Amino acid sequence: MKMVAAVLHSFNDLRLEEVPVPEMQEPDDVLVRVRACGICATDYKAIKGIRTNVSFPSIQGHEISGQVAAVGSGVRYFREGDPVIVQPLGHCGICTDCRTGNTHYCRNSFVLGGDGPPDVRNGGFAEYVLTKEHTLYRKPANITFDEAAITEPLAGAWKGVIRHSEMRLGDDVVVIGTGSIGSLCVAVARSAGAARLVAVDTSDYALNKAVEFGATHTVNCAKENAKSRIYEILPEGPDLVVEAAGSIEAVRLMVSLLRRGTRWNVFGITTHEKFELDGGLTHFLEARMDSSFGTTTEAMVRAIKLLEAGLVDIGKLITHRFPLAQIHDAIKLMESPNRCKIVVNP
Repeated sequence: MKMVAAVLHSFNDLRLEEVPVPEMQEPDDVLVRVRACGICATDYKAIKGIRTNVSFPSIQGHEISGQVAAVGSGVRYFREGDPVIVQPLGHCGICTDCRTGNTHYCRNSFVLGGDGPPDVRNGGFAEYVLTKEHTLYRKPANITFDEAAITEPLAGAWKGVIRHSEMRLGDDVVVIGTGSIGSLCVAVARSAGAARLVAVDTSDYALNKAVEFGATHTVNCAKENAKSRIYEILPEGPDLVVEAAGSIEAVRLMVSLLRRGTRWNVFGITTHEKFELDGGLTHFLEARMDSSFGTTTEAMVRAIKLLEAGLVDIGKLITHRFPLAQIHDAIKLMESPNRCKIVVNP
């Protein structure tokens, strides 16, 4: 049996091909018919060679929703036809990290079409994807497959803002970088009861999107002094700053905003670049640094609840949709500043 997939043969060499449908090998295997797969910057960087820890040939795409197509003999909780959300990171459930709730640290983990552990398996830019039963979550009936595909980045935003940085009701929050993940951080902060919520970006398009998700103020740091403007809005400084831009300049801006007791989260940057801290100042400020990557099972459950309850309207994030046959156009659009989340429908 064959399926159509976007196969990455080398950097900048993405081909639509007919390939075999993955075969189930183990009792807990589940074959999922992919209905939607979001494009993440991680996927774009792999395709373009910006990220080099990629094996070939491979199928990218890790923001996946779909329907169960077949189940292994040991699968207990899902049946053919069930609408599901796929967590791309699989875990063993047995190592110390898993048993202490840090499933994203799992020493035996795998990832579907993404980045992280050494075991990278084919992802969602295909008609079918093979995964394990424990990575599946039931899709609420009141959200679409396109919306469900964005659960994983929403779970990451919840984990960073709420679990790690412990945002509190009434906090004044600054989010630096309001692309897809930054807008989700804004949405989580708004649903959690942020008082003043300041979005910072170089793009008016991105800032307008942040307003849709609940930002009370915007700062275009390409047009004005960001620190001065933020302190006009928040004269006593922020309670929480989230860096979601992925640039070292954003991290440095975050550090410059600190006042006593500020919590700050290095959330977006993944490149190995350096910034400086004044040791004594950091000590006396009692500023608390956090960082966050990936998702956990808890974060996935929380994100699904946010969607099901309508506390985050994730449909606003999706600006473009493409069939799998037009994935090259979708990847090209990733270079445009006038887009947010792009979804591929195999």
